Amino acid sequence: MKIIDCDYFIVGSGMAGLMSALHLASYGKVLVVTKGRLADCNTNFAQGGICCVMDEGDTFDKHARDTMIAGAWLGDTKVVHEICEHAPEGIRDLIDCGVRFAKKPGGAWDLTREGGHSARRIFHAGDITGEKCEAAMIRRLKAAQIEYREQTIAIDLIMSRRIGLAGENRCIGAYVLDKKTDEIYAVRSPNTILATGGCGKVYLYTCNPDTATGDGIALAWRAGAKIENMEFIQFHPTCLYHPRAKRFLISEAVRGEGAILVDKHGKEFMHKYDPRGSLAPRDIVARSIDSEMKRTGDDCMFLDIRSKGRIYLQTRFPNIYRKCMEFGIDMATDLIPIVPAAHYTCGGIKAATDGKTNIAGLSAVGECASTGLHGANRLASNSLMEALVCARLTAARLGAHPAKFGGARAARPQIPAWKTGAAVPPDEAVLVAHMWDEIRRLMWDYVGIVRTNKRLARAAHRLKTLRREIRDYYFRYLVTPDTLELRNLAVCAELIVRSAQKRHESRGLHYTLDYPRASKHPKQTIIDGRSY
Repeated sequence: MKIIDCDYFIVGSGMAGLMSALHLASYGKVLVVTKGRLADCNTNFAQGGICCVMDEGDTFDKHARDTMIAGAWLGDTKVVHEICEHAPEGIRDLIDCGVRFAKKPGGAWDLTREGGHSARRIFHAGDITGEKCEAAMIRRLKAAQIEYREQTIAIDLIMSRRIGLAGENRCIGAYVLDKKTDEIYAVRSPNTILATGGCGKVYLYTCNPDTATGDGIALAWRAGAKIENMEFIQFHPTCLYHPRAKRFLISEAVRGEGAILVDKHGKEFMHKYDPRGSLAPRDIVARSIDSEMKRTGDDCMFLDIRSKGRIYLQTRFPNIYRKCMEFGIDMATDLIPIVPAAHYTCGGIKAATDGKTNIAGLSAVGECASTGLHGANRLASNSLMEALVCARLTAARLGAHPAKFGGARAARPQIPAWKTGAAVPPDEAVLVAHMWDEIRRLMWDYVGIVRTNKRLARAAHRLKTLRREIRDYYFRYLVTPDTLELRNLAVCAELIVRSAQKRHESRGLHYTLDYPRASKHPKQTIIDGRSY
């Protein structure tokens, strides 16, 4: 079996993964693998922007307070302040990569505001901020000649104890599958960094790309990592509602610039639910829209930004305006139909701001990690900020204290070849497609925006059976990308349900009819990994 050696092995090519690679390149050999193209990631779809205090009337304390309020006071105050205060360094890193953030005619930064924020502090590059950041980082990655492998999916982390090595149980790399050739080989590294994003595809309706199947979270859990707060799945309140519109978001920035949430008659409704109206945090807005849809029986609600005029909308939101026009919706004259959709995984692999997990040799950065920043609900545009800051801090830790196998080739741990056993090529792909669809539907129906004990129990019972069926299928047939993603998706679904069952209160993104009040003494939800 082929074995690739590197000093730093990064799984994932979004902002967390690529920025980690750029920072680590000066310390040793870096290898980035991604299961699609480099640009196939959540970062590339981010519209709004990146939080960073830069205005004279704003402060880090205000940003931290807004973050804690949005997170229903479940965030770690120390972590929140640390990440907010390091945000300017992250913005400079992107500027160094060539990102051109919007400026006002006089040269000042054109900062915008989004729901939950008390000030304008969102750096943006029009309404395709993520796409421009991703493109700039990819250009810098290629210019630095950092090795990367596309169409390569991780199968499982390689743990020293599992392959019979003495001493501390640590991660020494991963088995991976080349999707182009079906070759399985190993990447051997003393430092593995998971930057695989979230698990939005666990739900039937999501604005996430098809790659968001929770791979890193499932990989880490199977290896023994602690998983935190998986019950907090953020539903973006304003996904475009149209039969031909697939996972297209109407950015939070549209509300930040004056859009109002209304019903089909044009009547505003958000002030019934929150004094902040259409600028309330996402959890409140999504739940309010869901409530209005159930109350009225309507399929969607609407955004109204007609007061801004066509010229302004075409200038400030050119991509959103153009996309809406493709579906016959003119933002300047029409209401924009919207529905909530699964958007962001606030929990994940329990990790410090410098990526450190409870497993030696394994770090986690970005959406797949749970650092304590988001608490029970993510404040708009804090995600890319976290990815930037934590990538920098993780690289600093790993660079300052490099883990190495030893200089001599003989010192490297011997990794056994991947064993297929009696597995045969799959002959009924329909089974995988059916189980994939069933998981996503039951999660949407039973573990969505509003939950109950009965719904969670039903989901848990069916998921237990499905995971057993998936396990049997996994060992009976040769691995395929679809099988691996299904396996990971099922793990994430179970982790979400188990976490939701543990939280006997309503807080942030977890709202349950059986425990409608918030606890006076909230705790983080921790699920220990299934260590080898």
